[in-house]
Amino acid sequence: MLALDLPSTAVRERIQSSSRILLIEDEELIRNMIALNLEDEGYEVIKTSNGREALNILERQNLQSSGDNINMVILDLMLPEVNGLDICRLLRYRGNTIPILILSAKAAETDRVLGLEVGADDYLTKPFSMRELVARCRALLRRNSFNNVTPESVRQFKEITLLTNECRVLVRQEEVNLSPKEFRLLELFMTYPKRVWDREQLIENVWGADFLGDTKTVDVHIRWLREKVEKDPSNPEYLITVRGFGYRFG
Repeated sequence: MLALDLPSTAVRERIQSSSRILLIEDEELIRNMIALNLEDEGYEVIKTSNGREALNILERQNLQSSGDNINMVILDLMLPEVNGLDICRLLRYRGNTIPILILSAKAAETDRVLGLEVGADDYLTKPFSMRELVARCRALLRRNSFNNVTPESVRQFKEITLLTNECRVLVRQEEVNLSPKEFRLLELFMTYPKRVWDREQLIENVWGADFLGDTKTVDVHIRWLREKVEKDPSNPEYLITVRGFGYRFG
């Protein structure tokens, strides 16, 4: 099911041993091989083959100190008791923003789109390259660390309030519903107000450096975000276009 083309030691980027990954995969061979290679990269891996047990593990981490938190989830879709899509939906419904990488044999475009729409951050199909899996994990953890560069749980700018830990946004005291990508765009903008971002930078920090789509997807999401937070989307006061460069906030 997977190609074992392991990365060479010379090109590995070792991460801190405190990074913990929850691996939810019901095929024992794949589960053990993934865990072996992630541990070789410096990760601590918690393994389970059962969807309900995975939810119990994630629930228990909320009762532990922050140093024991799980930093990322690798999630198969076809799991006993609770399937991967339901796990993803439930985590996002509860406001859990932990990075999620779906690992599935379902390779159809509709399956990939569905996985991303329910809140996954990335989607990798089987068979897969171990080198690519490790690289995607590293990128997700790096991006999550970047997004959490400030400990502030509440960000305020004029009439917009962003509640980071609750994944909620209030505009003029009324809650607005944002997709995961819209929320992360707004969070990035509000973390660095006045900074100008070009499309490639926004894609790298919100979609990921391995995103293969058109950069115009940024423009589409900016337009959708303006419709939800601006009084007059055609004359924005928050999400400003800087012609020839990109976008800035405020």
